[in-house]
Order: sequence, then structure tokens, then C-alpha cells
Amino acid sequence: MSPWEHDEVGPMAVAALGQRYRRYRLADVAAEEAMVGSLRRFGQQTPLVACRRPHGLEVIDGFKRLAAAPQVSWTTVSVRVIEADERTVKAAIYGLNQVGRHLVELEEAWLVQALVREDGLTQVDVAALLGRHKSWVCRRLALLEKVSPEVKAELGLGLVSLTVARHLLRLPAGNQAAVLAATRRESLTAAEVGGVVELLLAAQSPEQEDYVLTQPREALAQRQGGGPRAYDPRLSPAGNRLARLLAGALEHLGRLEHWLLHRGTLPLPAPDRPRLVADFTRLLRDTLVVSELTTDFLQEDRS
Repeated sequence: MSPWEHDEVGPMAVAALGQRYRRYRLADVAAEEAMVGSLRRFGQQTPLVACRRPHGLEVIDGFKRLAAAPQVSWTTVSVRVIEADERTVKAAIYGLNQVGRHLVELEEAWLVQALVREDGLTQVDVAALLGRHKSWVCRRLALLEKVSPEVKAELGLGLVSLTVARHLLRLPAGNQAAVLAATRRESLTAAEVGGVVELLLAAQSPEQEDYVLTQPREALAQRQGGGPRAYDPRLSPAGNRLARLLAGALEHLGRLEHWLLHRGTLPLPAPDRPRLVADFTRLLRDTLVVSELTTDFLQEDRS
């Protein structure tokens, strides 16, 4: 019996904490390295969360802190223990990650799939448990069917960044391994992988696809040399206006993604940060709204 009551915080040996539920989270080597520095400078700011199982405690939140603890020579960490059954644990993993760094779509999909396939919940039950719409649950289940074994394996090992994974998931599973191989061979950045995916989705023949995969940077350079998006006679005036709007939005998002990924190359002075918080907060809100509306638009197109 632990020296503290359930739902209270107390110290626990790192070696005594299981990581069974780690399988629902993607490895993030960079974030784990950053956590090592954070623990050294500031200590443990928030406790891990664990649930009690017959064989001992299993961590459900705080895997980066747990991984970083031995690297700063910690043998114990602060842990909050909760009592929860399997479905409640998965709901807790989802809920605990709604503040700060949210779960990515693939992590959400793993949780949804486990609730449906392992715990026997219906999609309606899962939607109610997680506070989401049934269509959201359906999309997360469908997402897993799009992941190739190669990408899934490298995601699990943290060898593929989350940004690259999002780009790859736009392709059929059969094409993902080929793009992954090209990414490794050419050392493509996440932004370049996104461009390669766009080119493959627009390819009209196997020869075009082969060119993009064998000469990705040359193909990207040709696309970038085309200037602003030309008028497309296949589209209506409204369609052409929307296409130009999309092209502009994607260009700006690509530049912002590059800055967020490589902040070290363009350091932001400390006084600037608080002045930009409101804009980033609005960006987060607006992109979430646009993401949901875009998903609805694409779902309508398939119906």
C-alpha cells in the first residue's frame, strides 16, 4: 500500500512505474531532450498521473518527465494516483492532453480504436465519453487505415516528426513508404515533404509520380518557379478566387511552420513574446475552426 491516499500526490520510485499506456503516445525525442533541461533548471512542476493495476502503478500522463528523470539522476518522481477502469484511463489520457500540447490525430485514433476494439464501446459511446461528435470518432478510426506499416513503425520509434507524419497521411498507404524513403535519401525538410505530397496528389501519370520521388528537389524547384497560381479554365470565377486564396494561405502557413520548427535560426526577443500571444491564440482558434470546416467540406465532397 502506498503511503498516500488515492488521488493524492506522493513520491514513487521511477523503476516501479509501468509504461503500458505509452503505446498510445508518439515518441518525441526533441521534446524529451527539452524536458531533461527543464527538470534540471526548474525541477518537476507537475506530478505524473498513474492508475493502480494488480501488478503495480501504470503511468497514463507524464511519459516525457518519466523518461527524463533518470537522465538527471532522479530515482523518484512525484505521482498522483487515480482509480480508473480501462475506458476511463483512455478518456483521462485524452482529457489530460487538452491543455498545452494536444494529442495529434494519430494518437487520438489509437485511443478511439482501443475504446472500440478492446473495450467494446460503440462509436456513439466513444463520442459521448470524449465529448466529441460521432463523425470525429469515425474520422479517427478511418485514419488508422491510411497508415502504412513503415510509417507506423518509424512513428513509434520517434524517427518521423509529427509534421512529416501529417503530410504522409494525406497519401494512400502504398505511397507513404516511397515518400519516406525519398525523405531519408534526400534529407528533406518537413516543408519539402509537404510540397512533395502536394505534387504527388496532383500527378497525372505514373511517370510524373516517379519523377517527383526520384528528383524531389528538382520537382519542387520547378513548381516554385511557376509564380502565382495561374487562372484555371476548368474552374468557375468563384473557384479561381478560392484557389488563389488557398494558395496564399498555404504559402503563409508554410512560412510560419518553418519558423516554428526552426526558431533557433531566428531568435525572438523576449519582449516580443507577450505582444504576440494574443495573435497566436487567435491563430490556434482559427486554424482549429478552419480544420473542422475543411474536414466537413471534404466529407461532403465524398458523399
